[in-house]
Amino acid sequence: MLSTTGLPQGAVPKLERPGPLRDRVYEALLELIITRALQPGQHLVESELAGHLGVSRQPVREALQRLNTEGWVDLRPAQGAFVHEPTEEEADQLLTVRTLLEAEAARLAAANAGSAAIGVLEELCAEGERAVAADDVDAAVALNARLHAKIIELAGNAVLAELAAQVDRRVRWYYTPVARQRGRQSWTEHRELIAAIADRDEQRATEIMRAHTEQTRKMYHEREK
Repeated sequence: MLSTTGLPQGAVPKLERPGPLRDRVYEALLELIITRALQPGQHLVESELAGHLGVSRQPVREALQRLNTEGWVDLRPAQGAFVHEPTEEEADQLLTVRTLLEAEAARLAAANAGSAAIGVLEELCAEGERAVAADDVDAAVALNARLHAKIIELAGNAVLAELAAQVDRRVRWYYTPVARQRGRQSWTEHRELIAAIADRDEQRATEIMRAHTEQTRKMYHEREK
């Protein structure tokens, strides 16, 4: 059974000082889960986490309880806390909703985006391509999230943006295991999507985004266990 001992060097984020300590511990643990530095099924030992983060056990305990409420951590009686292991059905449901939201976001972005916004998307895409070339999976995952978030921002629909924000972190969680497999092809699809948005081709942008997100969903289910 894996425990929190032996986290990868540099994996533990530094806690920023402003704000309640329990919130900062929560954000740090959530980031470790999303990036899979703490893997699904991994045993989370309060004392070890407290030592890694340089805090007492109390804020760690509070953070784990919050993460349990939100479905990131499972608290098992007489056993302790464990990173939640998502089922295939959970992943499928979330990634299906993501496809619906982001396909509509792409359509709206094609209707609304100006040249400055297109420039931002192109730069994010270029950074993502560099990350893939350097085999920097963490950077590629983060840049993928930033590019998709920018498209949602360009959609100009506050309700859509709120809903997308609710699934964004879980999308990163599911995307991380397949990011290396998706590799350059994912960013080729991004280039095609940006071109459709730049051409104000709403139908094409919708189709590309739907196919793009569906490919991630398919690859997640087909990934090596």
